[in-house]
Amino acid sequence: MTYRLAFDIGGTFTDFVLYDRSTNASRYWKTLSTPHNPAVGVITALEQLLKECEVEARDLDEIVHATTVAANAVIERKGAQTGLITTDGFRDVVLIGRQKRYETYDLRQAKPTPLIQRRRIAEVGERVSAQGQVLRELEQTSLGEAIEKVLKGGSTAVAVSLLHSYANADHERQIRDRLREVAPDVYVSLSSEVAPQIGEYERTSTTVADAYVKPIVAKYLDDLRAAFARFGFTGRFYIMQSNGGISTPELVREQPVRIVESGPAAGVLMATAVGTRASYDQVLTFDMGGTTAKVGAIDGGKPSTTDFFEIDVLNYRKGSGLPLSIPVIELLEIGAGGGSIAEPHLGTIRVGPESAGSEPGPVCYQRGGTRCTVTDANLALGYLNPEYFVGGKMSLDGRGAVDAIREQIAQPLELDLGEAAWGIHAMANANMERALRIMSIERGRDPRAYTLVAFGGAGPLHAARLAKALAIPRVLIPEGAGVGSAVGLLGADLRFDLTMSRVLLLDQEAADEIVAGFANLKRRLLEQFHLETAGQLVWSQHAYIRYCGQGHELRVDLPSALAADSVTIMRRSFDDAYRRTYGYVQSEVPCEIVNWGATAHVETRSSNGVSGKRQSRAGSLADARKGERSAYFPELHGYANCNVWDRYKLPPGDVIQGPAIIEERESTTIVPPGDSAVLNEHSDLVITVRPEDVGNAR
Repeated sequence: MTYRLAFDIGGTFTDFVLYDRSTNASRYWKTLSTPHNPAVGVITALEQLLKECEVEARDLDEIVHATTVAANAVIERKGAQTGLITTDGFRDVVLIGRQKRYETYDLRQAKPTPLIQRRRIAEVGERVSAQGQVLRELEQTSLGEAIEKVLKGGSTAVAVSLLHSYANADHERQIRDRLREVAPDVYVSLSSEVAPQIGEYERTSTTVADAYVKPIVAKYLDDLRAAFARFGFTGRFYIMQSNGGISTPELVREQPVRIVESGPAAGVLMATAVGTRASYDQVLTFDMGGTTAKVGAIDGGKPSTTDFFEIDVLNYRKGSGLPLSIPVIELLEIGAGGGSIAEPHLGTIRVGPESAGSEPGPVCYQRGGTRCTVTDANLALGYLNPEYFVGGKMSLDGRGAVDAIREQIAQPLELDLGEAAWGIHAMANANMERALRIMSIERGRDPRAYTLVAFGGAGPLHAARLAKALAIPRVLIPEGAGVGSAVGLLGADLRFDLTMSRVLLLDQEAADEIVAGFANLKRRLLEQFHLETAGQLVWSQHAYIRYCGQGHELRVDLPSALAADSVTIMRRSFDDAYRRTYGYVQSEVPCEIVNWGATAHVETRSSNGVSGKRQSRAGSLADARKGERSAYFPELHGYANCNVWDRYKLPPGDVIQGPAIIEERESTTIVPPGDSAVLNEHSDLVITVRPEDVGNAR
């Protein structure tokens, strides 16, 4: 078995990469998703792909998968009926949330819709101190009443989050054991396992989300594995996690909240590998698909990560979404994709967040869609080849797209067709530009020092315009960019994370205690995730540290092995992080550790398909020219003829001047007027933004 397969199910398309270890070559494949039953679309496309490549299912050694099933369940509030058992007096923690308003002056702002109704929350008598001391034993009578209450409403999942259970989980484990006796088919999530950290609201929110998606993820994985078995697959099956690592289906079933950001994380891994091989270690990532766009950052060759993020955020505002305390690759996701619906709004054009998806899809897909989208606009602008969409597997209806834009946008706003289509395209860019500004400028990154790596089916088409707006000097588009997240899956290692909370003064007297604390954390990680490959594990660890008396912490990465002088190293690292964030330090103020974290990963991806074998390009630039097409460029005052190039025939080193359109099977790249593009030695397309644009960003 010499083949590895990766696939990423998106809201509009499902992307595949088939990697052959023996030849170091990859084959890409893209097909429309089937939201009603994702497994149907996966198996149908897989059969076609393997048949075309003359590969049998039994030849597949490994399948790696990224999925949005958990995220969609949370965002659409379509998870399981979930109950919550908590300490008496803390029933409303998850409903009240934090006091801070995410829009200070908006008197009508709404809090995130909870995943759970108040009537499904029950209390038990018990109390544990912040140091783990049992102050009041778990009352069995109240436990019986609480279980009866949460099960009475038909709950199929129960979250258990008790006060200070991160310090002593005994009471939570007792509740789980009792639930298994009374209702063995009910799914149970414990906060002491899902998010053992200080912060009652965040810990409870994470645990509720885990329980909320548990039955759905379990059924999804069972259906997928059954379909693979019928198909004849007998190899290993892995799922992508939000932290940039892969895990087994068995472990994902235990803590499904860890795959909420599954697909987007894989794309950042691909961008990291692509940036590294091209000697760019400061990278902004831009992933635009059919439904959403995601932006991320890579600093010093490493993806930016966090142990806390919010899902379903409103207007990019911190505190407006549901908090989840899990390790993730840091991303911003917005409802701006090729399928985003455009409509008149207050005399202008609004694009997204509503999407046409794959069913019915944009008007030009000819699948029943009636509302114009970004893809329809790009087709009307001349950017897309209607006969070569997805490599010619789909034919687009240009007339239908034009009619929809004229009737729904141009006529109501008194615009001509080109202005209306460009308005849709420009508004989609404005939405994505804002997300990139937040990820870069608002978080202390100078975009002029970064390279933009663009991927996703629509990413290369919009990337150069975004780079101009933020003064990013270059755009890098790897081969197979249209299936970039699937490519990234092949480069993911097995990875496992665990955190704990314990407030401890950071001084030399506590050095031995700190070393012992991290050793204990590693031992717990091995036990919780049933890791039996300790000799192959690569360890990393970090801590969240603050000045004594502060309410917020900074993450500090630590050496993989700690010794007696580690306190000095930790303090120096914290001072450096604090100076980078706030511009000064207070070296005379003592510090304390709050949250501790350890990560174990197994480096198994020496041959990952990201840097697979490229096609030989011995021809001239003239051989790569496919002809001309009329396309809309505001710099040229409307529609103008521009060259169309076949990316697969471009010779490395020959420069293409914009305006230009570069086509490949999975995506299309637009090179605006004044910019230039060249294929490097790795077959990455590098767009150089016109120097005067870099120096004069809006």
